[in-house]
Amino acid sequence: MILIGQYDSPFVRRVGIALTLYRLPFDHRPLSVFGDAEAVRALNPLMRVPVLVLEDGTALTDSHMMLDYLDSLVDTPMYPRSEPQRHRALRVAALGCGLAEKAVSLFYERRLHEVRSTTWDARCALQIGSVVAALEAERGTGAYWHGNSISHADIAVACALRFATEALPDVIDMARLPRLRDHCARLEATPAFQKIAQPFAAPA
Repeated sequence: MILIGQYDSPFVRRVGIALTLYRLPFDHRPLSVFGDAEAVRALNPLMRVPVLVLEDGTALTDSHMMLDYLDSLVDTPMYPRSEPQRHRALRVAALGCGLAEKAVSLFYERRLHEVRSTTWDARCALQIGSVVAALEAERGTGAYWHGNSISHADIAVACALRFATEALPDVIDMARLPRLRDHCARLEATPAFQKIAQPFAAPA
């Protein structure tokens, strides 16, 4: 398998961490949707990352789809197979990915537009703040969000917060979010998170 995209993307990173934790071999090609736009477009007509190219050449173009595929390859997937644990993990992962999406949207609003929309800026900031408040309220004190082992939900939240705090340092105050701060610190200290990491670099 080949994973396309840079690890400062929370979506690329969550897939890379899953591949690493599952011990599934893969090649990493850190293509940029800006600097390598045509190469990315050849794999994904939406011109976005991640892209996961399978052994038969099929290109998966959504991180949720990629994780579903990877889960099918292992005996113990990081999304539970039974309910209610499955929908609980999916819900938290969806909130984490939604946080990442809004952070990406706000970053590009500020970076790419000469005249920023104060309405859109405020709305994105409100959505980000609402999500982190909900996640902080729900995060327990255990090592992981659900049960005794890491899940895709844990990874999604940590990757989203890493990106959001680096790309938008004025939007989230982690000092006010002790449970999420500890959650991220615990995961970022693990070998998989340290291996699959890249400091955020704003596109030129």
